[in-house]
Amino acid sequence: MFDLTGRVAAVTGSSSGLGVSMAKALAGQGASIVLLARRKEKLEAVAEEIRSTYGVEVLPVPTDVTNEESVKAAAAAVKEKFGKVDILINNAGAGLTIPIDQMTLDEWEKDMKVDLTGVFLMTREFGKLMLEKEYGRIINIASMYGLVGNTALPSSSYHAAKGAVVNFTRATAAEWAKKGITCNSICPGYFGTELTEATLSSPEFTQYMQMTVPVGRYGKLPEIQPAAVFLASDEASYVTGAILPVDGGYTCV
Repeated sequence: MFDLTGRVAAVTGSSSGLGVSMAKALAGQGASIVLLARRKEKLEAVAEEIRSTYGVEVLPVPTDVTNEESVKAAAAAVKEKFGKVDILINNAGAGLTIPIDQMTLDEWEKDMKVDLTGVFLMTREFGKLMLEKEYGRIINIASMYGLVGNTALPSSSYHAAKGAVVNFTRATAAEWAKKGITCNSICPGYFGTELTEATLSSPEFTQYMQMTVPVGRYGKLPEIQPAAVFLASDEASYVTGAILPVDGGYTCV
């Protein structure tokens, strides 16, 4: 089960953190990997690591998911190299922590561009390649903050964008259900990544986490992998529009 040999998987935000972890998981199941992020040097390093460890083809493509032409160019590069894309993980993200009454419109729109518009652009362009083959697995990385609020940090723009990703997932799932394409969302909890490390390492936030996460600890990067592999697989063909929290129980209380 869960053999991805012959599949082509594209992962955004794959120069660090959860993106790298999920790319490695798919490579470990035999998929060819397309790494998409802005930092070319980091992409190249991750690509070399995956090639040498898993023996699969890896195509690093520097991409800004908020830039329409950059996304179109990335899709064209993937089509030229592989002729298709089977799996798309929309993982690139940002998150500002600014009180609502102090947030500027530019700051609000920054989160929306990365966390929501980027998901739309990637889904549209890479979805066209899936529609050509009538096969696809789209996995949107939202957040547990897309399902509930929080009392630790003011992050309304992040909550709003991730909540929109959750329902965009449902809409895409319904629209493309008869075209061989599934669309599901993973909602991670507190994982230590380049984006979150400074916040999560503080004693105050650690205490908050221990009070609000039933498991009582932060997530470990490999713990995101099984969800991604399952939703990317042929075995998940009857699962679409699902919203899967991987959050240590944060959203169940």
